[in-house]
Amino acid sequence: MDTISSHTQAPPAHSLTFKWAWLKYQFGCYPLLFIGAALLLFMLLMAAFAPWIAPYDPSQINFAHKLQSPNAQHWFGTDNLGRDIFSQVVYAGRTSLTIGVVTVVLSLLIGLPIGLIAGYSGGRIDTILMRFSDIFLAFPPMLLPICMIAILGPGLFNVMLAIALSWFPWYARILRASVLTVRHELYVESAKSIGVSHFAIMFRHLLPNAMTPLLIQVSMDFGYVILWAAALSFLGLGAVPPTLEWGLMIGNAQSLFLEYWWTAVFTGLAIFISVLAANLLGDGLRDALDPKFTGKD
Repeated sequence: MDTISSHTQAPPAHSLTFKWAWLKYQFGCYPLLFIGAALLLFMLLMAAFAPWIAPYDPSQINFAHKLQSPNAQHWFGTDNLGRDIFSQVVYAGRTSLTIGVVTVVLSLLIGLPIGLIAGYSGGRIDTILMRFSDIFLAFPPMLLPICMIAILGPGLFNVMLAIALSWFPWYARILRASVLTVRHELYVESAKSIGVSHFAIMFRHLLPNAMTPLLIQVSMDFGYVILWAAALSFLGLGAVPPTLEWGLMIGNAQSLFLEYWWTAVFTGLAIFISVLAANLLGDGLRDALDPKFTGKD
């Protein structure tokens, strides 16, 4: 028995070598996917562990250290109240990244059932649902959130809801188009023939096979949502003090930026990295899930 087990169990070193070779191969095939995922994971971890990473209390005022340029004590410098900008950027990431996640989830919760039902049902139901979505698409992209926030008032939830209502029609359209291409496949017709319920057909058979384009779009939109939320906060329509948010930080630094560049540059860099990571992740997912874009068979 000892002889047999020694031949059937691969040495751990060989297993690790194989896994490392497989990872290197996958990275060579889909570098954008790995780079985007790594950058986004880095930003998420920074936000998640902000209390342990930030060297100072982000709201601590110290006029003796105000407007200091980047140095060994304050890596990103300080603002006009002497607050550590690195600590603020890390803590503000929790707000901005949360907005991105929650807004995308809200958009999916609204757009996914609309697109799925419209694509599967067709006919009058499809027409009604798509015309309902078109109402929200009739507004210029940024006008609807601005109008909604002007009515509801600034605040994080209002920002997320306003952006979600601007975004869900695109998800509904993407999923509807994808469902239309698979709803007459043999596995769907087979499910209908044995009496599977419409609900089960939509969510168990159609949705998993129609999600690829939507997953790619969602990963890209995560960065754009962060950018939109930052823009609204910059205009005074998003997060309100004392909440820390990247767009609000840049808005507070706009009168100081020309003379004290660090008050806005590092915050802008955090937004840039987050948006870039989301776009790289989306491009990588497209290459991995839809090989025709890379010319692979």
